[in-house]
Amino acid sequence: MAKVVVVGSGIAGLVTAVRASAEHEVTLVTKDVLGESNTHYAQGGIAAVTSTDDTIAEHIADTLVAGAGLCWQPAVEMLCEHGPESLNELIQFGVDFDRKQGELSRGLEAAHSHARILHVGGDATGAGISNALVQTVKAANVRILEYTLATEVMLDDAGEVNGLEIYSSDGMHVIPADVVVLASGGAGQLFRHTTNPAVTTGDGIALAYRAKALLTDLEFYQFHPTALAVPGSFLISEAVRGEGAVLINNKGERFMQRVHPLAELAPRDVVARGIQQEMMAQGGDPVLLDATALGEEFLNHRFPSIMAYCRKVGLNMAAKPIPVTPAAHYWMGGVATDLFGRTTVPGLFAVGEVGCNGAHGANRLASNSLLESIVSADRAIEVLDQPWPEGFALDRLKDQPPLATIEMPSISRMEEDLQPGKHVVDRVELQTLMWDLVGLARDHDGLTAAQNELNLWRPVARASRTFADFEDANLLRLARAMVAAALARLESRGAHYRLDHPETNPDFARPIVVKKA
Repeated sequence: MAKVVVVGSGIAGLVTAVRASAEHEVTLVTKDVLGESNTHYAQGGIAAVTSTDDTIAEHIADTLVAGAGLCWQPAVEMLCEHGPESLNELIQFGVDFDRKQGELSRGLEAAHSHARILHVGGDATGAGISNALVQTVKAANVRILEYTLATEVMLDDAGEVNGLEIYSSDGMHVIPADVVVLASGGAGQLFRHTTNPAVTTGDGIALAYRAKALLTDLEFYQFHPTALAVPGSFLISEAVRGEGAVLINNKGERFMQRVHPLAELAPRDVVARGIQQEMMAQGGDPVLLDATALGEEFLNHRFPSIMAYCRKVGLNMAAKPIPVTPAAHYWMGGVATDLFGRTTVPGLFAVGEVGCNGAHGANRLASNSLLESIVSADRAIEVLDQPWPEGFALDRLKDQPPLATIEMPSISRMEEDLQPGKHVVDRVELQTLMWDLVGLARDHDGLTAAQNELNLWRPVARASRTFADFEDANLLRLARAMVAAALARLESRGAHYRLDHPETNPDFARPIVVKKA
């Protein structure tokens, strides 16, 4: 029986904890209440082939097209082929997907060739999945540590995992572990506008980086095209456009047909940049999402959560177009893994958004994220107690030799804490800098300015850190790594758009690797 520590309580962490608990001693560490995660707030749904007029081959093809030439095909095939099985697993866990006349209801989203998106409660899919899994975890043989922050992956002299350092109200402790599974999600808090909850500060990716695991595809951060343009950036699901809503400018004109043949249902990176360009043309004002033709009765039934939130802020999507703007949504990059979630550090796994096996390429296909979370968790379980393969190396990096390998300066904890002449990182300043210079559109001058500014900052001294200070230290490390990767990719591809290199270079269809020196 192995000692397994899971970090994070979204779908990937919850599934891993439940399934691992059948044979292992499992501790689940989460820095907020159990279930507070990106999963809980996901509206759109989960993609899987469940109808006779759809095929796994078409799901694979759609994923590859959205990934803009950077997907690793074995990872895409694994993701899509396991879709129906993973869906059934969620149903067994008690997830009650929406049905119509006894059949699963399937919605259409951008860049999908078929209606294959499954929902719970209309637009409350994430909450429905999360709530069912939380109850399952609570009933399982899992030790749950809420309001506990993972601060360091502990390694033995051979460089293998032997524990996890944690921080909670009663101070610092170390949990002995044979295996640590990172399932802590992305880092939407890098940016001023994000659809992610406050807990998404990239802690798992930063933990892996400090343990000297390889990171990859960090330059690719997906910006959801339609967040409500009000404080808080509430997500307006892609499914609203899938049902027929259209984007208009402040003159009432549709504009996405000029940008892409699929118009509002083009891949997310295309729609987000189309909106950004239209906003710039009208002085920075948000564009409008017009769903009025769908009718109030349909909208209340299909999107009850969105309609309720709109009413809360004084808007009625059924009566009048609502203002929307892009917002940081999902990190395609993360900790480099194989098809079983294994990282380059023996004993360390990464599943869900925190990991990167190449399935999403440069731009994730809508509603593949919840699917990837459960598929990657299931795959990790298959090898959780097996010895790390002799001479382990990532097959993806053999098939797609890195375009560049960036070694970030190796600075000890003490040196980082005490670097003279540097300013303590301020989260709002960092988020503003990243939004302005490392957001939807980038160029060499802006990225260099961001890099120079970030290099002037340091974390709060470790001995006096609060939760937020640890998070800010993680965000600073990841911001530096993202900027370095974005500077190295001299092309535009998927979610990475360079104003000074607007073309896609076929020779650059390879990952960029970042590691701690």
